[in-house]
Amino acid sequence: MTEQTAATREMSAHPLVLLSYKLKAFVEFFGQRGAYFILPLIIFTMVDVFGRKLTNTPVDFQLWLVENVSLMFQSTMLQEMEWHFHTVLFSMVLGYGFTRNRHVRVDLVRMHLQTKVQAVIEFIGTTFFMIPYTIVVIYFCYIFAYDAFVTNEISASLVGMSHRWVIKTVLGVGLIVALASGFAVWFQTILVLFGSKEMRFELMTLEWPEDMGDGVEGYKRMVLEDAETDMRKIGMGGKG
Repeated sequence: MTEQTAATREMSAHPLVLLSYKLKAFVEFFGQRGAYFILPLIIFTMVDVFGRKLTNTPVDFQLWLVENVSLMFQSTMLQEMEWHFHTVLFSMVLGYGFTRNRHVRVDLVRMHLQTKVQAVIEFIGTTFFMIPYTIVVIYFCYIFAYDAFVTNEISASLVGMSHRWVIKTVLGVGLIVALASGFAVWFQTILVLFGSKEMRFELMTLEWPEDMGDGVEGYKRMVLEDAETDMRKIGMGGKG
């Protein structure tokens, strides 16, 4: 075992590294399951659209659904279900997108900076902006959901949905998950900035110096020549 391999394994077992991985696993648990809400969101949106367009046909599609399936297929109910599912989808994958480095970064300078400098930017952003802001929003979201629960808030429409506190609570859960992702990235930036130069572990939003140049913001560059070679190999294998 080389000294570098031993150092890498030792740093992978560092408490902050393990804690960041556990937080990432927590975030991904909710993010992966929250992503499935895209399916009912699409279905309810399509039913709502088709219901509006098929009103002048011999059989009113939406009216038939309301009378024979469920009252939830009324136009108002469908629209509220759409934004409910959209809220669940957005809130649950917010933190997941951060730990996977899939949030849009409108920054033409950062991608050309070295790892340490990028870590400084990430550290400042999570320390003074993301984490404090998310904590404040969680506090107000708690008041938001609690008031809805106490008053038994319902839709402003007479034919809308009840139990408005449920979706507000889901929004709060999503914000807590996002906060966990912020701490996961924050712990890693601390180690990159103040830890040993020889440490190596899987980063979430940064790249180690030796890995820079192979991709942009965590995305591997596609080398067309290599891709063509792989396609030829696949083709030759298929013929055999």
